[in-house]
Amino acid sequence: MTTDPARPFGRVLTAMVTPFAEDGSIDLAGAQQLAAHLVDRCANDGLVVFGTTGESPTVSDAEQHAVLEAVLDAVGDRATVVAGVGTNDTAHSMDLARSAERLGVHGLLVVTPYYNRPPQAGLLRHFTSIADSTDLPVMLYDIPIRTGMPIEVETLVRAAEHPRIVAVKDAKGDLGAIAWTLARTDLAYYSGEDMLNLPILALGGVGVVSVVSHLVGPRIAELVAAVEAGDLATARAVNESLLPVYTGVFRTQGVITVKAALNALGQPAGPVRPPLVDATPEQFAQLRDDLAAGGVTL
Repeated sequence: MTTDPARPFGRVLTAMVTPFAEDGSIDLAGAQQLAAHLVDRCANDGLVVFGTTGESPTVSDAEQHAVLEAVLDAVGDRATVVAGVGTNDTAHSMDLARSAERLGVHGLLVVTPYYNRPPQAGLLRHFTSIADSTDLPVMLYDIPIRTGMPIEVETLVRAAEHPRIVAVKDAKGDLGAIAWTLARTDLAYYSGEDMLNLPILALGGVGVVSVVSHLVGPRIAELVAAVEAGDLATARAVNESLLPVYTGVFRTQGVITVKAALNALGQPAGPVRPPLVDATPEQFAQLRDDLAAGGVTL
């Protein structure tokens, strides 16, 4: 498998849900089936395993190891597998990174430390320490709504000096900050907020780490390709057709709605783990209507 240096993790990556059995245990066969479905039928050239949508806060280290191994066995020869290893404990994150590297993953996703709200100097030290701990390329994950702390432009500029910090998954929604970071660094930007896929790509983003691509991966790939080709009319049309899907999936936590949709479509997903709760009948009915408006039938 070869990679494009300008797109170090691919173009279309799904932030994959973690399938659970009905008793809440990990469904390893389901993880393999879903990974293969996303890569072989949904136009994904990469997967992020144990990002937010993978319910990483409620998965043990041993479970993470087992799922990563299973996904690598299923698709690691034809898709980039990126392991979410970020926590709010630098030493723990370094251990997770080393473990993922030993398994053979192709890259690391490192979220801003949450809850302890370190200053920007602490963020930089956290990111570079994890990057120093392996030989793998790193994608930083900037999502202040979940972490309480944005990665400031100056911090990204400093982080970009590290040879293995090569990309950002942006769910901050600050288009001006994205523009300035792109102007001042060679970081590869991936949209991490589906509603902003088009503007982030138009600013110079190289791809997406998407949640809705569980359901509309080929159309997300079409959107990315249209922007890359400079065909903004097509990109706008595709984006407009996807608006009901974006809205429907994110009326509540995306993992809740996506798992409900995947279960309805016969794909392995299962329940969510507490403190999340599964979609109610009313939420599922609304989701079904939203997805239908976006061309997806449950």
